Amino acid sequence: MITIFKKKEEKEKKEKVSSKKEEDFSVKKKEEKISKTPEKEIKVKKDLKIEPGKIIVAPIISEKSTFLEEENKYVFKVFKNANKPEIKKAIESIYNVKVKKVNIINTKSKKRRLGRIEGKKSGYKKAVVKLKEGQKIEVVPR
Repeated sequence: MITIFKKKEEKEKKEKVSSKKEEDFSVKKKEEKISKTPEKEIKVKKDLKIEPGKIIVAPIISEKSTFLEEENKYVFKVFKNANKPEIKKAIESIYNVKVKKVNIINTKSKKRRLGRIEGKKSGYKKAVVKLKEGQKIEVVPR
């Protein structure tokens, strides 16, 4: 008789464990579905905060960028994953100016060669920032 009761208890334990596993699995599935929705991904991206000094890598000083300075536009090399609002906030906080407009350009990587050795020049993201009238940025260090 004792063996019969033990078998029944073991069966009940197995059923409880299997039902718990099924419940856990169903909960995990629901969580995965929620995290894969586009709304969740956007929220995660918005919560990702980067310091303003890391968003703006360096100012780009070239002939074209110096001509753009006459139109109150400045060109910067930016972090690859940065977007327009982040760039705007970073420029405003670093240089204490008001930004009117931000345009972004993705420069693609280019192939480079030195003799037989082939390499790749990495691409980067460029931001052209237009300031409000009367605002100026001192790009070239003294």
